[in-house]
Amino acid sequence: MIAPAGMRVVRSAFGPRQTADRFADAVVQRGMTVFARIDHAAGAEAAGLPLRPTELLVFGNARGGTPLMQAAQTLGIDLPLKALVWQDADGTTWLGYNDPEWFAARHGVGPDAAAALQATRDALAATVREAMGGDAGS
Repeated sequence: MIAPAGMRVVRSAFGPRQTADRFADAVVQRGMTVFARIDHAAGAEAAGLPLRPTELLVFGNARGGTPLMQAAQTLGIDLPLKALVWQDADGTTWLGYNDPEWFAARHGVGPDAAAALQATRDALAATVREAMGGDAGS
């Protein structure tokens, strides 16, 4: 799988639902909040349209996101953080998220927010590793 620009993508050894559940659990264990879980496949099914399992998790915390928005308030369009879990046509499950370096560059975050950006990058990588049970996302 080739990741879209600005996105990190990790192959999961688990099915879509278990991957999303493990990720949500890891988010909470790291002191963040899962604000929403959006089941795109269920929405598609309700509209009479087919879609393989696809779920968006919206998560984060003010302590982590606010310093980034203080550096570039427009970053609020990309926060809270999001992770997408999906199953491809071959039955492989993937977890993807926006690379913090990408959204920092997109909004012109300068060196004054380097510590906050590093903390966000580290928290995301650790959360993905925990959810995937290995060295994913680093």
